[in-house]
Amino acid sequence: MTNEELQRLTEQWSEEYFNRPFNHQVFFNKRLKTTGGRYHLGDHHIDINPLMYTEFDLDNLRGVVLHELCHYHLHLAGMDYHHRSHAFRTLLAQVGGSRFAPPTSKRRVDVRKKWHYQCTGCGVKIARQRRFNTHRYVCRRCGHHFILKN
Repeated sequence: MTNEELQRLTEQWSEEYFNRPFNHQVFFNKRLKTTGGRYHLGDHHIDINPLMYTEFDLDNLRGVVLHELCHYHLHLAGMDYHHRSHAFRTLLAQVGGSRFAPPTSKRRVDVRKKWHYQCTGCGVKIARQRRFNTHRYVCRRCGHHFILKN
């Protein structure tokens, strides 16, 4: 799908679901990795993650575009356009837009090393991202020291 086809679909969906025209630009943005789309407050254009169409289907793309159009139309109407607002949530439910974008293949997996410790008294196991001094800190349950299990 090209940017021109996306522009036509967005204008069509804006008229169909909101009964208002979409007078700005919508683009595919390959740099978006974890989000489905982004509405820009300054110049009112919309960026869409191309993976929402290539990895999924047209229904998923429509849900993401409708989500961004909710931000767009509420902002231009002078209403609260944030995710937490009641106006946004009710409008999103009325038009059937998606609340969250599905995870894509470009999403980073957390590969940070974890340090595993075990209490010498009660045996509780904990995992931390940073090492800590086992002679200095004690278990909050029983007061015994930890041992490093890695």
